[in-house]
Amino acid sequence: MSHLFQPFQMGSLTLENRLLVAPMCQYSARDGDAQDWHLMHVGQLAMSGAGALILEATAVSPEGRISPSDLGLYSDSNQHALGRILDSVRQHSDMPITIQLSHAGRKASSRAPWDGGGQIAPDALDGWKSVAPSAVPHAEGEDLPLALDREGMLQVREDFVRAAERAVSVGLQGIEVHMAHGYLLHQFLSPLSNHRTDHYGGSLENRMRFPLEVFDAVRNAVPDHVPVWARVSATDWVPDGWDIDGTIALGKALKARGAAAIHVSSGGVSPLQRIEIGPGYQVPFAARLRAEAGIPTIAVGLITEPEQAEAIIATGDADAVALARGLLYNPRWPWHAAAALGAQVSVPKQYWRSQPAVFKDLFKGARTGQR
Repeated sequence: MSHLFQPFQMGSLTLENRLLVAPMCQYSARDGDAQDWHLMHVGQLAMSGAGALILEATAVSPEGRISPSDLGLYSDSNQHALGRILDSVRQHSDMPITIQLSHAGRKASSRAPWDGGGQIAPDALDGWKSVAPSAVPHAEGEDLPLALDREGMLQVREDFVRAAERAVSVGLQGIEVHMAHGYLLHQFLSPLSNHRTDHYGGSLENRMRFPLEVFDAVRNAVPDHVPVWARVSATDWVPDGWDIDGTIALGKALKARGAAAIHVSSGGVSPLQRIEIGPGYQVPFAARLRAEAGIPTIAVGLITEPEQAEAIIATGDADAVALARGLLYNPRWPWHAAAALGAQVSVPKQYWRSQPAVFKDLFKGARTGQR
């Protein structure tokens, strides 16, 4: 029996296997509204055979977008547009669909990657003033963000709550709070970006305070049956930055607050990062977090082969694995993984006839007939 294709319990949400589709920004929305591109993108990933799909980083406010083309969930129009996509996809897939809620902080007002990804000046077309824990730019020479005061922090927290409520309204089945990749909540965690002198800066406890306040607010705003978890960067890959020890402390605090899991990534807060990239390079962080914080973990990062993913689960390094770019390149990756590992996978009935003759039991429930 494949460990990778055993069920996984995310809070009260049961996934039929331990493969997740990680959030992947598409930079294809209009004023935060999902477009037909999202229908095609989400639709194909919902047929991938993964256990669940986490929608891309979705901004909780206009100023929280990474780029002018980011998906948002801060208006009635955003909610209606995303609801249209989900209604269409659900006609053909019962895969659990969840969402990652995010605020970009000082990394907001950026161009899409295919346009270079650079900062858009606040006074330029499509640009705006970004906010952050402290008036410290992401990179030298960039526009200084506005340091959030308490009123601004309360507004951000409220924006997360409202977005979470909208997510539940359109039937999304789980919420991932984005605390990674150098975005606002990660900026509060890291001493590289948080230079505050109040009780939201300085000590580890203080730097964790606002991200935990946001998590608590989201957890309290949605029904108990909707799992809430966090995406974290385990390390900044910069000396004297956020590190795995801080992440373990954060993991323990999140577990105490009812987090269903922690999705473990790394980096993103500083252009000075020096990442030691290799196959499964972030998996040891997930393993330590699982062992020392006692919380289910989702591993991600250069997990490319079925046997590699199987070993991560079988050895107890993580409870689930998530793929991002690998699924963009091969949206049927879970099908091939199930075939390689002697497991079964759910696919749309319209595709049952594609089952290879050498894998007669690959597709769950497959049956065909014709006159």
